[in-house]
Amino acid sequence: MALQVSKWPECVPLTLEEVARRWAQEGFDCALWIDPPGQAWIDFVHPTDELVLVKEGTMEFEVEGERIILHPGDQLFIPAGKRHSAWNRGQTTASWFFGYRQQPVRVGEA
Repeated sequence: MALQVSKWPECVPLTLEEVARRWAQEGFDCALWIDPPGQAWIDFVHPTDELVLVKEGTMEFEVEGERIILHPGDQLFIPAGKRHSAWNRGQTTASWFFGYRQQPVRVGEA
């Protein structure tokens, strides 16, 4: 599986408001997470697609055994159902946005 990484446009502010606005257009919600050096989140699986975007610091992500180091402005797409982990690999606090694809409500399921 090839990891899907993209770069946040340098001309667009890397703020919660702007990331939330852009991700909402793609059907994702958005929140900001802050991790101290050495923080690890191991073996998560979500029933929906996830986006992560590093705001500051250095984060390492592993998705189904494939690892990548992300720096500010790097965005990673994590497909639904894929096991993934995250680590703050830097010597400083890292902050990163995450969001989950919002599933439309189907008729009769409300």
